[in-house]
Amino acid sequence: MTKTFGAKTTTDEVLVGIDLTGKRILITGVSAGLGVETARSLTTRGAKVVGLARDLAKARTATTDIPGIELVEMDLASLASIRKATDAFNAKGDKIDVVINNAGVMACPKGTTADGFETQFGTNHLGHFLFANRIAGLIKDGGRLVSLSSAGHRFADVDLDDPNFETTPYVEFVAYGRSKTANALFAVEFDRRHKARGVRAAAVHPGGIQTELGRHMTPEMMQGMLDSIAKSTPAGAPPFELKTIPQGAATSVWAGVVASGDEVGGKYCEDCHVAGIVEGGPDALTRGGVRAYAIDPERAKALWAKSEEMVGESF
Repeated sequence: MTKTFGAKTTTDEVLVGIDLTGKRILITGVSAGLGVETARSLTTRGAKVVGLARDLAKARTATTDIPGIELVEMDLASLASIRKATDAFNAKGDKIDVVINNAGVMACPKGTTADGFETQFGTNHLGHFLFANRIAGLIKDGGRLVSLSSAGHRFADVDLDDPNFETTPYVEFVAYGRSKTANALFAVEFDRRHKARGVRAAAVHPGGIQTELGRHMTPEMMQGMLDSIAKSTPAGAPPFELKTIPQGAATSVWAGVVASGDEVGGKYCEDCHVAGIVEGGPDALTRGGVRAYAIDPERAKALWAKSEEMVGESF
């Protein structure tokens, strides 16, 4: 019988009856929040987890209670750091079952990465684009890639003409929306390129969760967002609730090791199921569903080409 999961399902509930012994799983962003919980839940089922983080000292402290986790230093805001880490993975040659691109930044002030990219697009998308593509050959046939997107993709489509806000006025959540749309589109094209050997990719929205991701948001910004969500809640629908971290990480785990590749490949998932397309403009506050532009195959191909140009490597 197929299990039914939903918004309140936790990582441990998703993984009931799942044996991951012998599976090797790479997770970015294991120094806090969702990354730590994702790593914890997978190791309890026997997986060998390799966690990547910019701040190794912080990651060590955060993962003290996760037995056997291997930590690797990698800064997604530095192409040199990503190349160093991926060169080491490739030299070692250990195969990978699942890659979870979990790390990210949100709504930060305007800035640039070490290579001059707008911080959110450069870190959330380009960093993961380079990382995943450079180790793609290590992913086993039948493996999986999970790309963390967000309902925030509804704030904005990608802008392939001005990805670094050189001519566009910078707005924190527009930049975040562009990067989260890019995360979803990356999964679409990665899936198309690798599904012939059974490697499938999915984008996931973890849900609204209070983690370190929101550290750049003032209390007023957070309350304003919650108020707007409340106003957009359909009549008769239950009130919006923030998820716990185990509930937020559940969709990553579900898409990575529980759902079938054919079910989630090239799709955008939320609340442990594949989301449907919802119409409308870039409004991040309508609950549920994915905008068509975030899973458009032609848009995904165009973003891939632009990303290769920006990082200076072709895949």
